[in-house]
Amino acid sequence: MRPHLPLNALRAFESSARHLNFTRAAQEMNVTQAAVSQQVRMLEERLGCALFKRLPRGLRITDEGQALLPVLSEAFGRIETVLKQFEGGRFHEVLTLGVVGTFAVGWLIPRLKLFRATHPFVELRLLTNNNLVDLAAEGLDFAIRFGEGNWPGLHNTRLFDAPLAVLCAPEIARRLGRPEDLAQETLLRSYRADEWSQWYAAAGLTPRAVNGPVFDSSRLMAEAAMQGAGIALAPARMFARELQNGTLVRCFETEVRTGSYWLSRLRSREPSPAMQLFQQWIAAQAAAQEQDGEEISASFN
Repeated sequence: MRPHLPLNALRAFESSARHLNFTRAAQEMNVTQAAVSQQVRMLEERLGCALFKRLPRGLRITDEGQALLPVLSEAFGRIETVLKQFEGGRFHEVLTLGVVGTFAVGWLIPRLKLFRATHPFVELRLLTNNNLVDLAAEGLDFAIRFGEGNWPGLHNTRLFDAPLAVLCAPEIARRLGRPEDLAQETLLRSYRADEWSQWYAAAGLTPRAVNGPVFDSSRLMAEAAMQGAGIALAPARMFARELQNGTLVRCFETEVRTGSYWLSRLRSREPSPAMQLFQQWIAAQAAAQEQDGEEISASFN
């Protein structure tokens, strides 16, 4: 069995290979040039092969050295990344979350201050999407998206329902006395083509053709509605602030459920401590959302 290789020698080789110079490696490691040269020489003796060709002006790495370098560079890089997470005497863990933009702006971001206060050593990184996400390919710990929660290969935890309601600007709301009045208005659409027909059915009306602009985000569609471009069918729970300050008005009591918000992770991956903390926290927040959801649902004009 080969004896354990000294860490200092491996570090001296890695630094020298990056700089192709013992003197620069010595400056980086804060030791003498002779010490670096000696460490590399000792490593070569242990391995039984030359890692450098010594030239009058610097070094040239050998094939054996070239094979060793990327392995050591990756290993030292990973060590440095982990060590940086030990700040203030505690381990900082990164958690990467992919989330649909409507949920991020309308629900999650207002609560991030609370998460940070309760879990200051979890570094949360948010990546927004429009419901299409590949957790494995994008390196995500979790994804939050809207649907029925039947995505394969994932562990899906339901957070809460978000029924769709008719939302519009105050000036448009003033001319809507009953659902039939929608026939005279521009109805904004999402990429789910059947939402308006489902709402009409829930209201007891015959669905009509809808030909307003199509949006890939409820957040963008609601922004268009606030600017008077038309009437949105969107989850009222995600626009509680806009409903409260009056920039959006809910016109009718009728709502339609087309899915829920879900927290998803790969089944093949064991949850890290940070993932466990976040899942517990968001589950508690979602439970509180369910309790006061009736108030939001009842706030129609």
